[in-house]
Order: sequence, then C-alpha cells, then structure tokens
Amino acid sequence: MAELVRLQKYLASKGVASRRKCEEFITDGLVKVNGEVVTQMGTKVDPDKDIVEINEQKISSIKADYIYILLNKPKGYITSLKQADSKSPLVTDLLNISERVYPVGRLDKDSSGLLLMTNDGDFAFKLMHPSFEKEKEYIAVTEETVTKRMIERFEKGVTIEGYKTQPARVKRIELTKVSIVITEGRNRQIRKMLSKVGNNVLELRRVRINNLRLGGLKEGEFRYLKKDEVKNLME
Repeated sequence: MAELVRLQKYLASKGVASRRKCEEFITDGLVKVNGEVVTQMGTKVDPDKDIVEINEQKISSIKADYIYILLNKPKGYITSLKQADSKSPLVTDLLNISERVYPVGRLDKDSSGLLLMTNDGDFAFKLMHPSFEKEKEYIAVTEETVTKRMIERFEKGVTIEGYKTQPARVKRIELTKVSIVITEGRNRQIRKMLSKVGNNVLELRRVRINNLRLGGLKEGEFRYLKKDEVKNLME
C-alpha cells in the first residue's frame, strides 16, 4: 500500500494548482475521491488506488506537460473554474484548447486585461504569493480626481478590512486616470483601496505582471508564453 497523502498536496503535486488554491477547490466542492465530493481539508488519499477528480476530470488524465497561457480578459468574464452566475461566462470559455488549465490569481468580473492560465502549481504559487513580490500594474479610470493626498496614502499602504496593504507605486496619467503597481493580489484590492481613500473605480485593466505585457494581444485572444517569458516570471 502506498503512503497516504493529503488531498491538497496530491493535487498540487499533479500540477493542478498551488496547494493553497487546491484547498479552495476542495472547500468549493470541486474535488471528488472515488466518486464522492470531499470538502474536508484533512482527507488523505492513496495515490495508487484512489480515483481523484477535479471539476469532473480524473487527475490521471491530466497531462504532465505544463502549459502557460497569456489571455487578454474582457469585462464580463468570471475568473474561476466554477460558474456561480449562470448568465456570466468563464474565462476558460475563451480558450479553444483540449488541455485543462486554471487561472493564476483573480481578475474580477468587471475588470479586464492580462490574465495568466496554467497547469503548473509551482508557477502559479510563485506568481500569487506576495512573498515573491511579483509586480502587477493596473490602469484605473476613477470617478473623481486622483489627488496628491490619495497617492500619498497609496504609497504608505491603505488599511482595508483590517489589513494594511503593502506600499503601492502610483503615477497619474490624467486627472482621473492612474497607473497603480502592487505586489499583492487580494480580492478586488485596487477597488477597495481607492474606495478607502474616497474615490471609486469606473474602469480597471491589468496591463503588466513583472516584465510581461499584453503587447498587441486583442481582448478575448490568448497566446502561449515563450520559454524565456516563463523563466523570467519564475525568477
């Protein structure tokens, strides 16, 4: 009998996602073991005997080859594997590929721009975890003028929901248009930060992750990353 392995560790080892993301998949009810949905985090599996599925796909059928995709996400698409709102399409609907990939981090439904998708758990973890300090640049169009005071507060860190964000770099492009660079990626972070300093987002677009940009990629289109691009993002 093979040594039993924690379910989230097993999923991550197969390139499904980072371990933290795999834990989310489990609690969201997307994982089955031997045909039964498992939501308990302490569950252990026998890699040689148990049949593990995620989103109705057997783990054994997932290819070991890693895939890295750059997608220019349009507004209105949900960055998830699970469709909570039947009226809204998923970002995976934009990919005409047979391989299974998942989003690296999130870009909310009302935002657009650069979104990475992969089946490499280590790659996803290094891009999402704030300890690796991967820069993410956004262009925000705001409801009100972005004042010097607002910028100063962003640069010192803003307390949202009991948590103080890391200092952000802000450059004003127009009175109501700014470039914001952060190294975190909390849920709707830019929107919450602007709201906290007395402004609101009208449009939000991610244009860069580290040195990777959208280039001429049109909204709704995707392309595979080159080897050197993957390497640069992992460094």
